[in-house]
Amino acid sequence: MSTLESIQQLQARVSQSIIGQEKVVERLILALLANGNVLMEGLPGLAKTRAIKTLSDNLEADFSRIQFTPDLLPADITGSDMYFEEGGKGTFKFQSGPIFGNLVLADEVNRAPAKVQAALLEAMEERTVTVGQNTHQLPPLFMVLATQNPVEQEGTYPLPEAQMDRFLMHITIGYAPEESEIEIIRLVRGEEGKKNKTGEIQLISQQVIFDAREQIQQIQVSENMDQYLVDLITATRHPNRYGEDIGKLIEIGASPRGGIALDKVSRAHAWLHGRDFVTPDDIQSVAIDCLRHRIMLSYEAQADGIGADEVLKQIISKVAVA
Repeated sequence: MSTLESIQQLQARVSQSIIGQEKVVERLILALLANGNVLMEGLPGLAKTRAIKTLSDNLEADFSRIQFTPDLLPADITGSDMYFEEGGKGTFKFQSGPIFGNLVLADEVNRAPAKVQAALLEAMEERTVTVGQNTHQLPPLFMVLATQNPVEQEGTYPLPEAQMDRFLMHITIGYAPEESEIEIIRLVRGEEGKKNKTGEIQLISQQVIFDAREQIQQIQVSENMDQYLVDLITATRHPNRYGEDIGKLIEIGASPRGGIALDKVSRAHAWLHGRDFVTPDDIQSVAIDCLRHRIMLSYEAQADGIGADEVLKQIISKVAVA
């Protein structure tokens, strides 16, 4: 089985457990291939945690879950130096925290204060954790998958823009199609009947992910596609060039990380669909997920109830393909 077939099999397995959310599953796979972190947002009960857990269940990977709460401390995430005494001699040893897993679920990340959220920053960006004077390397396969609830904002701590920018993609998850609802009910009913039964599945090895990443590095991006990508990013910074109607909606445009993310994910998208070159469709299909959390809307947009997705759709429709 080729590397691409193995990844497509992984995607199919996750989709079997997350019915009606094929796009969300694809975005999780793309983030894994692009070696990035994901922020997933949706109402309670829409399988955010289930999607992430199912992904880890089909990979040879260590899964860690951190429930973010107001009383959580940074050391609860990173770990800390603990004092041990043996043979009359004392010494400090580092006890690693849950951040040292391969797939780390930061559940309801906006429920903990800023100092705890900041504990994720170094891990997400540098792939290291510093405790005291020592820096500890995270595993080669590492991905933070954070979730948050768009409602019930009382007592929460909104993620600062600096931290939002460190997520490769901001995935939103909505209700599954009506016709999928009965399949979801039957799936859960069937799983409850299998709780006491054991079954073995062939896990996808971490090496498959690393091989896929190497192949994605070989995906060709033409000068025209590079220019088109940059034009999209520039349009978020200078929206007035595309009309006053759009210009008044954006306060701050995407950072350079936005262009880097769009390049990585569009190449992964092309590879996942069996192409060795990037097309405008690859860029357009992932642009909103890569940029919705990287632009700040103006007061006018917020007052009119216009969201980032709608603004980005307008920009994509107006920016010409190079």
